[in-house]
Amino acid sequence: MADVLLTHSYHLPYDAKQLRKMQPYSPIGTLYTATALRESGISVVVFDAMLEEPGAHFIAMLQEHCPKIVAVYEDDFNFLSKMCLTRMRDVAWKIVKEAKAVGAVTVVHGSDSTDHPELFLENGFDYVLCGESEKVLVDLCTAQLAGKEVTMLDGLVKMGPGGEVIRSHQRLARNPDWANLSNPSRDLIDLEPYRRAWMDSHGYFSVNMVASRGCPFQCNWCAKPISGNRFHLRSAAVVAEEMLCLKRAGADHIWFGDDVFALNHNWVKDFAEEVTERDAAVPFKVQSRADLMSEETVHNLKLAGCAEVWMGVESGAQSILDAMDKGISLATIATARKRLQDAGIRACFFLQFGYPGEMWHELQQTIAFVREMRPDDIGISFSYPLPGTKFYQRVQAQLGQKQNWIDSDDLCIIFKAAYTTDFYRAVREALHAEVDAWYKAPSNEGALREVEALWLKVEELEPISRDDEAFTFEPSPKVLATTAFVPLESLS
Repeated sequence: MADVLLTHSYHLPYDAKQLRKMQPYSPIGTLYTATALRESGISVVVFDAMLEEPGAHFIAMLQEHCPKIVAVYEDDFNFLSKMCLTRMRDVAWKIVKEAKAVGAVTVVHGSDSTDHPELFLENGFDYVLCGESEKVLVDLCTAQLAGKEVTMLDGLVKMGPGGEVIRSHQRLARNPDWANLSNPSRDLIDLEPYRRAWMDSHGYFSVNMVASRGCPFQCNWCAKPISGNRFHLRSAAVVAEEMLCLKRAGADHIWFGDDVFALNHNWVKDFAEEVTERDAAVPFKVQSRADLMSEETVHNLKLAGCAEVWMGVESGAQSILDAMDKGISLATIATARKRLQDAGIRACFFLQFGYPGEMWHELQQTIAFVREMRPDDIGISFSYPLPGTKFYQRVQAQLGQKQNWIDSDDLCIIFKAAYTTDFYRAVREALHAEVDAWYKAPSNEGALREVEALWLKVEELEPISRDDEAFTFEPSPKVLATTAFVPLESLS
């Protein structure tokens, strides 16, 4: 028996791209919420939908534990949850149907439900929790279990007696005490399937953890429906101690799911010292910003065990970075890349195609910049307007019926970009193949010829893939020093 059954709606086998990558991580945001409930004396079990079919096993857990409350509490640290994928909605609808069938009160929290609370209420949820909602869920569950009326807690949305949507005055809850929570309740899920998946696919076991929550930077395409611009940082000693526990439990590698790691350079220094003192170092990767990669920070990251930094580079065109309100320069990115390289830390670039104003000239600049910087890896997405961003407001009138991607491989343009989806996919495929060829097949003639063929396809598609309704094109730009279509011999 349990008072609350916690779950989430991301199921890896429903996402073909992520299934191919096979890099599953536990729903750490959900597990932090389990910790909050436990520390308030509420009994809780967790159904982890990541690797488990959200059907028969979920129903079996309902029957076994007879929970009074079922909460679909999404993992706010999982970038896939932040993408508001419609496949996750399908799972959520399935979960709420089964929960209501056994008479449970149903609650949902996440980026998508925060953006569209009415939709989730219409599909059966009793309450939607918006913002940093761990404490709000505790208060809601405490009232429900005591048979008391649930007041309009911060961030709460519910349906009124007449079918009207009622929202609390404070639209987003805040939880300044999040950083003081104990470690996420990993004991409530089975980590062995994660270990097997990693070992079978990659030969090592990677585990996720976080040192902070939120991001204070204001890139105008970045949706922050949960924390807004707030930033919470756990103590360096606590994070180092958790790393040691994971190391002792057999973790070979750690992925820090923070939105922005190394924001506080003094904290990074303290963290390196705490890790060293405990002999807790495990190779880890983070995502951060180029302007945070000072010499001191890079040095301390290396001391702590950092093996890889993913930076939000987005574009190799300064005009696009400025349009995004990125607050960063190409020169800063170049400096960060060199510092990481000199320290023996892999430097990887997140890139984004299709942002308004990016035409062929700007895309060429990005391709040339990647070739010049030679990042150790790249990840490419397409500009994706999500509610609550300036970017969304700018293109909202252009959006049609489809306003969310189905899964992480959908990668389609849903507003008026300069080119069609197929063209951006062709550029993405060619640039990925070229970067892979630098490191994985530098002397493989077949791989190099494939890269050349992919760039020729891009060249053929460019003039016939323009969306003339999106922009008025300027005359063809001058040929760049680094051409978009690279000769075969220069790839090796």
